[in-house]
Amino acid sequence: MPGEVIDQPNPPALPSHLPDRTLELAVKVDKTLLRKEDAQSLNDFQHAACYIAGSMIFLRDNVLIEQDLQLEHVKPRLLGHWGTCPGLILVWSHLNLLIRDHGMDMIFVIGPGHGAPAALAALWLEGSLERFYPKKYTVNKDGLKNLITGFSVPGGFPSHINSETPGSIHEGGELGYALAVSFGAVMDNPDLIVTCVVGDGEAESGPTATAWHAIKYIDPAESGAVLPILHVNGFKISERTIFGCMDDKEIVSLFSGYGYQVCIVEDLENIDGELHGAMEWAVAEIKKIQTAARSGKPIVKPRWPMIVMRTPKGWTGPKKIDGKFIEGSFNSHQIPVPSANKDEKYLKLLQEWLQSYDAGRLLKGSKPIDSILSILPKDSSKRLGQLKMTYDPHKALDLPDWRPLAVERAQHISSMKQTGRFLDQVSQANPKSFRVFSPDELESNKLSAILDHTGRNFQWDQYSRAQGGRVIEILSEHCCQGFMQGYTLTGRTALFPSYEAFLGIVHTMMVQYSKFNKMAHETDWHGDISSINYVETSTWARQEHNGFSHQNPSFIGAVLNLKAEAARVYLPPDANCFLSTIHHCLKSKNYVNLMIGSKQPTAVYLSEKDAAEHCKRGASVWKFASSEEEGQEPDVVLVGIGVEVTFEVIAAVQVLKKLLPSLRVRVINVTDLMVLAAESRHPHALQRANFIDMFTDDRPVLFNYHGYAAELQGLIFGRHRPERMSVEGYKEEGSTTTPFDMMMLNQVSRYDLAARALRAAAGRDDKVKSKLDELVRKIEEEVAEIREYITANGKVQDGDPCGSIRLANDINKAELRAWNPDIHGRCDNIEDKVNQTICVSNSLGDYTVPDNSP
Repeated sequence: MPGEVIDQPNPPALPSHLPDRTLELAVKVDKTLLRKEDAQSLNDFQHAACYIAGSMIFLRDNVLIEQDLQLEHVKPRLLGHWGTCPGLILVWSHLNLLIRDHGMDMIFVIGPGHGAPAALAALWLEGSLERFYPKKYTVNKDGLKNLITGFSVPGGFPSHINSETPGSIHEGGELGYALAVSFGAVMDNPDLIVTCVVGDGEAESGPTATAWHAIKYIDPAESGAVLPILHVNGFKISERTIFGCMDDKEIVSLFSGYGYQVCIVEDLENIDGELHGAMEWAVAEIKKIQTAARSGKPIVKPRWPMIVMRTPKGWTGPKKIDGKFIEGSFNSHQIPVPSANKDEKYLKLLQEWLQSYDAGRLLKGSKPIDSILSILPKDSSKRLGQLKMTYDPHKALDLPDWRPLAVERAQHISSMKQTGRFLDQVSQANPKSFRVFSPDELESNKLSAILDHTGRNFQWDQYSRAQGGRVIEILSEHCCQGFMQGYTLTGRTALFPSYEAFLGIVHTMMVQYSKFNKMAHETDWHGDISSINYVETSTWARQEHNGFSHQNPSFIGAVLNLKAEAARVYLPPDANCFLSTIHHCLKSKNYVNLMIGSKQPTAVYLSEKDAAEHCKRGASVWKFASSEEEGQEPDVVLVGIGVEVTFEVIAAVQVLKKLLPSLRVRVINVTDLMVLAAESRHPHALQRANFIDMFTDDRPVLFNYHGYAAELQGLIFGRHRPERMSVEGYKEEGSTTTPFDMMMLNQVSRYDLAARALRAAAGRDDKVKSKLDELVRKIEEEVAEIREYITANGKVQDGDPCGSIRLANDINKAELRAWNPDIHGRCDNIEDKVNQTICVSNSLGDYTVPDNSP
């Protein structure tokens, strides 16, 4: 600890100024409940597991120290985290006893994820490793040797808990999420208790700080319970923890205010008696709360039990080495005996420490003695490593047909409103296996139709409590993600809708979850799970009211960086396509699905039948929007990926038709982004022949993309002749301005695309090249007028329709005003002219403003 030296192990917190009577809020438990034979069994289990855990960090041979250790018996590279292991083993042993005595379903979620040696040691003792790895980790001498010598080396278990660890539903590589995942797991699982150990280092993280409030979203009538155990061992890697520097009064006050009953376990001389009493009390409290709710008399704001366990970091390890405290200090965090693989002095200390656990007696014949086995649940399927819910839980949704909700073409409909109606039907059909977790944005995102037949589930709110609501809204993206993970990993299906800009908050959580599932699928014993599903709306393209801070489509890139087996990104162009897509995603398994759409009313291009076919293909040529002639190659290909930018593609074709009618333009829409990847890089990728057929062999391809251009450029790398392809996307321009100005500022408007198309075509066609300067000048003039209008008026009428009319008919502003004197000088009354005739010449030629005029 640079600049700081502790003068005693396990130093106490400085005293607070809170009154002593604060401790009256803490629960005192009966320490005499533990039977003598169970106390001995607990002690034996703990010693055996601590021996195995310590040996896993150090030994590569002579794993039961049947002879004096030699330097060659120690691993050349020492990896592992000892400090948290004794506390985790202590809890594990007591949970065994609790399950044995109560026959309950329980999952143990371990927040200190680098405590893998503790979990693996306990799993070997209880036979769970042998159950899932029958050829490698048998409960005998060979299995024990494989476990100890293979830890943290290639081919063995890693140093953190992951999906290869039986019983785990939480990736232990990144701190902060264990508690939220635990609460997600118990939702709609009324008979499940999840015990979650939160280390006092992890407890400093922002996600954990909010997750303590998750009890307020648990309806005991329909859901199980979480038993949180805050493990206060006082130290992080090289510093004391916040909670380690809080006295009992401060901790009790904090968590009592959160809504918990707090029981502090800290009597090291009788830790087993105190912890056993605390766990029996906690189970009794949980049952009392649940019984009241399930009998129709729910307790208002029940105080759920939690345990605060104070034990020294690295407890039972070496006390002091080279004048430095090990047990009870940060020095025990990882390797408690440094240089044991290089120096005989430290090797001797290692041997003395490991032999203090009496493994020769406890693991006689390389098997746990009967005393250890006696506290295990008799039904092996109830053991912490073997509960089926943790490895093969999937329950498919009963999905309604989306097609009756499809809308007619040419309407302007909000994709999110139609999706909300579909989700309403999904929640009605699946009242115990589907939930929506949202950061307080359902109304804003226009998904509120889901609330037509259900409600929010917030138990501290008298207007939504005890009603079985399918929606949890909490202004913590981390909690939404954690709830979704726990809910999904225990067999159900969830949806996480969010503002586009703020999904990035859970970027690393999503990545950790994907790593967990990747490793799960590499085992032969994990079953399928539902995909996790994100709906990303309130996008940058329509953030004219919130501004620059609400513009960030980078979550697309986060998903694209995942393994191809998991990554799925969809940008449905209209409401019908979005309905088809979300139906597909909710029935899919094992993926990370990201769906991006607009909450504002937008054009519906495809019928129900065409939308289904388009989504099945992932991309298709839109002949209705193209200007190419049948049987002829286009001069240029325009590709829209995303709602608003696709609309601009279609509008760009109309601009080009008037500027240069002879130009043949093909329009393609991509709804499944992954079809663009080189066919060797993703299972959805278009085959080379199909890609060339759609995008041509050699014509310029201009992408108008919703996200950052670099993402798409990387995706299409490796495709046929990528040098002919150009990408424009979001450039982090524009704040509080009009939707059309956002398109122009980010160079994805119809005018930008039309100019790009002309320049691209000029590279292949001398006739176009000869007219290029004049044609581009016309576009630039129109853009200049539009910008002038925006500056003067602070708004634009759907992209200045008067400008589009002038451009389409090759007339100037003076002519249009002269022939139509009732049109205002600033064109601010053009909407009054919808479906009326506008004169575009002196003697002939009428122009009718269409309903969807740009």
